[in-house]
Amino acid sequence: MRILIVEDEKKIADFLKRGLKEEGYAADVAYDGEDGHFRAKTKSYDLIILDLMLPKMDGLTVCKKLRSEKISVPILMLTAKGEIADKVTGLDSGADDYLTKPFAFEELLARVRALVRKRESGAVTKLKLSDLELDLVTHKVVRARQEIKLTSKEYALLEYMMRNPNTIVTRTMISEHVWNADFDSFTNVIDVYVNYLRNKIDAPFKKKLIQTIRGRGYIIKE
Repeated sequence: MRILIVEDEKKIADFLKRGLKEEGYAADVAYDGEDGHFRAKTKSYDLIILDLMLPKMDGLTVCKKLRSEKISVPILMLTAKGEIADKVTGLDSGADDYLTKPFAFEELLARVRALVRKRESGAVTKLKLSDLELDLVTHKVVRARQEIKLTSKEYALLEYMMRNPNTIVTRTMISEHVWNADFDSFTNVIDVYVNYLRNKIDAPFKKKLIQTIRGRGYIIKE
């Protein structure tokens, strides 16, 4: 899952990015409203954490513009203001939830999970390909009734590939959806993680699911 953090206080933004990364999320940071609006329009995100008081374009304006542009990604608004009127204004602008600074990181994570569940309510909770199954709720991965333990990054990579079965995913596509925007897609890190996945979900089994398309990327298929 990829999250956009729009926060002008660098210390807070870096703290959020680091914490989300440790939880297995890919996170990008914009330090002003204009950059945040541009990133939200041009890239695909699962959630936006948006500060209210921002330079160049405030959070309320960013939120209203995104909603007017039919961008429906969930928005969690952050602000130092805690009055009821400010919360109402934020929610009326199109935000899905509101968190007042200072806050506990555990509470932010809980709100992130709640917003994702709300967005995916009624959607599939499991991905299945051949005898490989991935549970989007518990993050449990099973192949041929054998549970497979994955790291958070391995899980994120497998989830992205299984959400795009029978489709070639390039290294650039993988880096944009699984890693951060500043990730160098020309390194061999992606190839290394694909090999980690192969060793866990393919090597012990006769049927191989992950294939390399030379010069293009990877594909997972039956």
